[in-house]
Amino acid sequence: MSEAVLIRGRHVLTSAAPESYTDGAVRLSEGRITHVGAYRDLAARFPGHPVHGGPNDIVTPGFVNAHGHFSEALLAGMAEQYELNAWIRALIAPVAPHLRREDAYVGTLLAGIQMLHSGVTLVNDMFVCDPVGPEPVTPGVVQALDELGLRGVVAFGAGDARPGVERAALVREHEELERAAAASRLCRFRVGITVVSAQSPELFDQSVRMAVDGGHGAHLHLHEVREEAVEVRARHGSSAVEYCADRGLFDAPVLAAHCVWNSRRDMVLLAEHGVGVAHNPVANMVLGSGVCPLPELRELGVEVGIGVDGAASNDRQDMTEAIKATVLLQRVHHLRASAMSARDAFRMATIGGARALGMGAEVGSLEPGKAADVVVLDGDSPALANVHDPVQSVVYCAGPREVKEVWVDGRQVVAGGEAVSVRPADVVARSRDAAASLVRRSGLHDLSVLAGTGGPS
Repeated sequence: MSEAVLIRGRHVLTSAAPESYTDGAVRLSEGRITHVGAYRDLAARFPGHPVHGGPNDIVTPGFVNAHGHFSEALLAGMAEQYELNAWIRALIAPVAPHLRREDAYVGTLLAGIQMLHSGVTLVNDMFVCDPVGPEPVTPGVVQALDELGLRGVVAFGAGDARPGVERAALVREHEELERAAAASRLCRFRVGITVVSAQSPELFDQSVRMAVDGGHGAHLHLHEVREEAVEVRARHGSSAVEYCADRGLFDAPVLAAHCVWNSRRDMVLLAEHGVGVAHNPVANMVLGSGVCPLPELRELGVEVGIGVDGAASNDRQDMTEAIKATVLLQRVHHLRASAMSARDAFRMATIGGARALGMGAEVGSLEPGKAADVVVLDGDSPALANVHDPVQSVVYCAGPREVKEVWVDGRQVVAGGEAVSVRPADVVARSRDAAASLVRRSGLHDLSVLAGTGGPS
């Protein structure tokens, strides 16, 4: 069991009421937050507690990475010249049958370290692969998350549109991941649906039954690109959002990634059914997918979180970058500085993401009774030397180099800016062999094909 500690900061940002404490502290005990208040009061009340953080630091809730793909962790920096559908055909489809449990394990360690170093304490992941071998792939994700001490909502992104994929094998992969998550201290399972158009009606209905009757909830991509919206309407006579509502998926808790190409009716349906949305600004820009209508979604009451997305589409697994990009993309899109504020983005990265996942009562803010997921940003770093507004400093100034300490479930998982349970250098070395082997097995060894040319000269 973790020891009771005080975490001190010049600014403690709660994502709750009150919004902040100056020269404040948070007390952690037995994996929970027990007190939040003035440091002087808590230090007097608990004089024997070790004190972490410092008088110049900024303390925040752990960031919630609302959407990602550990299945892409070994594929960063490739295929930049494609929009989404072509990118899937050129990169994701060739790799999917060749992902193994070792790739899932090593890739999750590699990407998970980056997430921890950028203040993530909870990741909502969808591992996309075609399970064609005898060994289940996705339990490797849970194994790595447990070793890192990183909280996870894990899903297997199932689709039977590609040839050679058997529906029974997809169901077995779901079941194996569910078992692994049930045995984990920090992970829970959701049913993954890659995208409506990637599943036959039979598989989709089976996914709905697992999500609803099993009480697991679902994680899917929804209206990421215009082509998806057009294809689903042509095939089913309705939008993908309407299709999910009509076939009962929204009777379960659902997290929908992207939601860029929504009609007004789509957004109203998302709000009426309590569907959470994960906004992925960097990936949307990399793939040229479009701009999520955040103001309209939030005005309707949709809970929106921020996602880093996968390492093949972002490509950096850096939550601080995604938080800043959330603000900047809305401002340049609307040509208005008031389109989104730093406080909007900070709340989306913390309590907004937690609520989008239906976990707002457990994580996402610094309040007594919640899980002890806490981040300390180094107030003695050059980037945070002069803090005039702590929220703006977090959103616009802080990066991974400022993330000094991270606590998940009351246990310290980052100390002095480094993950404590694994040796990053060892993971990096191991990932090189795994990535090279995966690229070779997938037929992507001629990297020049995927490197992009920068366009005509």
